[in-house]
Amino acid sequence: MKHARIAYDGAIHQAAAMPGDDSHLRLADGRVLHESEVVWLPPVVPRTVFALGLNYADHAKELAFKAPEEPLVFLKGPNTLIGHRAHTVRPAGVAFMHYECELVVVIGKTARDVPREHAYEYVAGYSVANDYAIRDYLENYYRPNLRVKSRDTCTPIGPWLVDRDDVPEPMNLALRTTVNGRVTQEGSTRDMIFDVPTLIAWFSSFMTLSPGDMILTGTPEGLADTRPGDEVITEIEGIGRLVSTIVAEEPNKEPA
Repeated sequence: MKHARIAYDGAIHQAAAMPGDDSHLRLADGRVLHESEVVWLPPVVPRTVFALGLNYADHAKELAFKAPEEPLVFLKGPNTLIGHRAHTVRPAGVAFMHYECELVVVIGKTARDVPREHAYEYVAGYSVANDYAIRDYLENYYRPNLRVKSRDTCTPIGPWLVDRDDVPEPMNLALRTTVNGRVTQEGSTRDMIFDVPTLIAWFSSFMTLSPGDMILTGTPEGLADTRPGDEVITEIEGIGRLVSTIVAEEPNKEPA
């Protein structure tokens, strides 16, 4: 099943996709709404958000970096997260801001010292992220700083949380990004350097993962600058189609 969190009529609701029709949602009380009638929220209430750097060999090569020998991880604050069909702000004065289509793994139960062969038992489901990066401030891909990866509104997630059992082959899913309808990025989760079971086993070997924690698993090659007015769609086979629109940063208003 595909689950969503949305705001509608002054309240936050849990919703589900109508069978065979992702453009309509059914609320718990039975009401059916079109996707354009609601405000989409990240499908999971944000907890700890882990993000992988250089987890696709083609992306590492694209950036002229050697593929890492262990996961390269940074954390993201909840201020970065927005939902489907929302606006991402391009900060004023930056020269290069690119998208990153990523498979999101959502932890479903407390995980500590999980063997790789049992890792999927700890997954609640999957979503799509677009983890924008402000390249101007990138000093080292191994340690992206806060100004690169922790900007307000720069990590759309959604639209759906798709149940684990509805994604039988998470390591064989096609990824694609379009900018204004033009395909700019294509790849497959099978090309991850560290796959989902490896990541869960690795994280849980030294810390406890909790329900609702999210792992953003990295992006393949094919990055391009995005500008205000651009519609960016990041899509993962069987998971969903996440739409975001780039808007310009508004100038600071003087206090009254």
